[in-house]
Amino acid sequence: MHALLSAFTPIWVLTAGGYAAGRSGLLGEQAEAVLGRFVFHVAMPAALFMMVSKAQLGSFVNQSMIAFGAGTVAVCALGFLAAGRFFGRKTADRAISGMASGYVNSANLGIPVAVQVLGDASFVAQIILFQVLLVSPVILTLLDTGTDRGRVHWRPVLRRMLTMPVRNPIIMASMLGVLVSATGLRVPSALGHSCDLLGAAAVPTALITLGLSLHGRLDRAEATEAPGSRGELAVAVALKTLVQPLVAFGAALLLGLPEHQVLVVVLCSALPTAQNAFLYARQYGLDTALARNSVVASTVVSMATLSLAAWALGPPG
Repeated sequence: MHALLSAFTPIWVLTAGGYAAGRSGLLGEQAEAVLGRFVFHVAMPAALFMMVSKAQLGSFVNQSMIAFGAGTVAVCALGFLAAGRFFGRKTADRAISGMASGYVNSANLGIPVAVQVLGDASFVAQIILFQVLLVSPVILTLLDTGTDRGRVHWRPVLRRMLTMPVRNPIIMASMLGVLVSATGLRVPSALGHSCDLLGAAAVPTALITLGLSLHGRLDRAEATEAPGSRGELAVAVALKTLVQPLVAFGAALLLGLPEHQVLVVVLCSALPTAQNAFLYARQYGLDTALARNSVVASTVVSMATLSLAAWALGPPG
């Protein structure tokens, strides 16, 4: 439990710091928008480029990743379908609902949890690649087409889809990272160091931005709360913290994984919603309430589910 608390503490401290900065007006009225754009367009692409460029892509596919991926795909699809069928959401908002339901906080929480609880973060690196290279492009495509202003003409929509990798810094950075890794190129030390410095700012700035978003919006969110929004949040959190680890657990058993790998897969699947869901919703001008509340609520609930998974599946004593 102490290891989990140590991993969660920076998230709460930085989010609280952002909330305090917003409440005091320290950073000004436009701080949330500016910092959000900085993370999306600068810091996160730099971090992803360096992370992917250093990865060994040949070890990407294995049975543990298949089990984890099964849970992610199933739960993201359930969140996407539920948002449309039960809550009347359109395509872009349904994509955010799917992401809130199944996109795990693999970077700033997954790595410290893996290191402190499992003693090894190598599987988390594979999860990051899986989410960045496979899950994120699908979600971003849905967001891009769902917020398209080109009416129903297929040519503008097709053009936007084909040019999205060029226009989206996250996908572009990931593709460049894959190119560097696949070709065995070495990033020049000056460029690599610069990207590392920028990338190091992504997680803390994203958490500060999340805290800023909490201030001044809670009352307005309650006043304009759409019918069923609390139910939608409950569904997303339940899918994320309960259904996803259970599906991953079933897939791991079907694949005959050893006990330690079952623990790794289930523990990583039980991680809370990544703040990327909030950042994507913010960047595409969508309602951020579900994404923001899912990050906060799933982080609270996951304290229990992560502890339960570690206790039930971990080694005796």
